[in-house]
Amino acid sequence: MKDTASKSDNNDTEVPVSQPETEAAEAAAPAAESATETSAEEQVASELTLEQQLEQAQKDTAAAKEAHLRSVADLENFRRRTAREKDDLRAFAAANVVEELMPVLDNLGFALVAARADNAELKSLADGVEMVGTQFKTALGNHGLKEINPANETFDPNHHEALSQQASADVAEGTVLQVVRVGYSLNGRLLRPASVIVSSGSEGEGSESAESDQEANA
Repeated sequence: MKDTASKSDNNDTEVPVSQPETEAAEAAAPAAESATETSAEEQVASELTLEQQLEQAQKDTAAAKEAHLRSVADLENFRRRTAREKDDLRAFAAANVVEELMPVLDNLGFALVAARADNAELKSLADGVEMVGTQFKTALGNHGLKEINPANETFDPNHHEALSQQASADVAEGTVLQVVRVGYSLNGRLLRPASVIVSSGSEGEGSESAESDQEANA
């Protein structure tokens, strides 16, 4: 009976846990909790970083859009200002010329009044008109207008327009014999060629030249 009781007591007795295993378990628990907290903090930090990046990207986009709109507005203002300046330049480009022509118009009016007078003299009127013409040419010349009057000059097809040829014993062949209408150039640009009659030389020179040409062709 005693042996049976002792065996039963031995079976009911708990096996004690060793102290090192307990300490290891206790030490592992805080480490696991710390790792879990660190992972959560990293996730929160990552989410905050993405939100900050998105917010910064939105700010950059808004700033770029505002700069673009400002540039478009500046360009449109520049175009309008340039167009307005061109219109003003076109409208008032001849203002200086008109100002210099005003005295010419005044003198022309005075000449007309003098011509209508009862005691008007033809010579005085002619002198007055000539003075007005000189004044008119001077005013235009101040702005680059130049008269082309090639009398007794060699014919230049770049500035002269030959209306016809005429024989002349006094003027060499190819020389302007008569200016029918003067030409004009503005700052070196031809506005109108001078209309001229060109000398073909004397009649003898013309016939000799024709005979020479015929002999050469023969």
